Amino acid sequence: MDIKDQVIALIAEQAMLEVSDVSETSTLESLGIDSMGLVESIFSIEETFDISVPFNANKPDDSDFDLTSVATIISGIETLIAQQKTEEPTG
Repeated sequence: MDIKDQVIALIAEQAMLEVSDVSETSTLESLGIDSMGLVESIFSIEETFDISVPFNANKPDDSDFDLTSVATIISGIETLIAQQKTEEPTG
């Protein structure tokens, strides 16, 4: 499963929807994910991809991680994974 499919599956699970009900253009709000669901989704993403999402639950609008749609979440995860790979020591 690629990153996109994994993210869509995680978000669908959090929203208690079928995977087919979630698209890249979906927003978390349109899927019925509230602030608590958002925090739980972020924890699931961090655990699944072994990354740390720069997110402040108290000030979500100040986050560097764009949570406006499923597509921006996927893009953010891909960026974090790429950054993590370049930061890993070689050798």
